Amino acid sequence: MSTGIIVLLVLVVIAAIAVSIYNNLVKLRNNRENAFANIDVQLKQRHDLIPQLVATVKGYAAHEKETLQRVTDARAAAMGATTINDKIQAENTLSSALAGLKVSLESYPDLKANQNFLQLQGEISDIENKLAASRRFFNSTTRELNNAVQTFPSNILAGMFGFNKEPMFEIPQNDRAALEKAPEINF
Repeated sequence: MSTGIIVLLVLVVIAAIAVSIYNNLVKLRNNRENAFANIDVQLKQRHDLIPQLVATVKGYAAHEKETLQRVTDARAAAMGATTINDKIQAENTLSSALAGLKVSLESYPDLKANQNFLQLQGEISDIENKLAASRRFFNSTTRELNNAVQTFPSNILAGMFGFNKEPMFEIPQNDRAALEKAPEINF
């Protein structure tokens, strides 16, 4: 074979390797961007769902509290009534409150707030677990990209085409102390 053909074959092989490395770098960068988009989806779900769940639990807990409070107040009024008219009125109020409680109990044999709180806790835990998994996946894809950007021979092409080492999804140092505490959920 002539020297020209050998040089041409070597150049074709080098070009094929360069194209392959470049395409791999692009694929890794796109995987990283996709992984971060997954984090965004989980964050959006957390920001949308948790306030709705908390509002639902608050509403139901208020309903239960109101129902039980009416019965308790009516009972106290009935026990404190001194005149016949006051006793009649207080007993009617207590009967009405007990009827409301009976309807609630027939519709909901057990009061539901405890279950709602447990469901809220489960939903929050599920969202946070999905978010943590998305962050781990993002860091994994970032590590793969960074390895390709920093290892030979892809580091040569990475520098030429503007591929850089990218940051991991980490908690900033000034936020670490606050995040070590359990989150507060107020009702």
